[in-house]
Amino acid sequence: MVYKTSHKLMKKDIPSLKVEDLAVCIVPSESTHELWDCFLLNLQEQAIHNVLVVSRGYGEDGEGFRRQTTTLRHFFEKIESLDIQPIEPIFKQLFSFTNEFWISFSQNGNMFDKKYIFVVGSVEPINFTLIPFINRYGVMIR
Repeated sequence: MVYKTSHKLMKKDIPSLKVEDLAVCIVPSESTHELWDCFLLNLQEQAIHNVLVVSRGYGEDGEGFRRQTTTLRHFFEKIESLDIQPIEPIFKQLFSFTNEFWISFSQNGNMFDKKYIFVVGSVEPINFTLIPFINRYGVMIR
């Protein structure tokens, strides 16, 4: 059986869509000193759909051994425009690791994805900014 294709899909044919006006932030918890809160902010004028957040931490412990956290996955059917979505709590001790959040979502029939990486030492008061929608200070990557 022979199949004919009228067009081969090449990498150059796939649109390169840039994620804009989406942010991940980490803020101190209001209830405990040991846990911090992670949020996804949709700063766009339209909702995003089928949002998948994959988070993990990795780095070296104090003895030079390579360590990593469990990979967590969260799914949100829809995040409204100009809204904030809690992702997960994070233990303060994990700031000695690099913490990565990989966000995938659909919008207007297109798929988007972007990694947000909080490197070791980035979650410090010197890097704090006022986080929109919740009016708390924390670190935000846009």
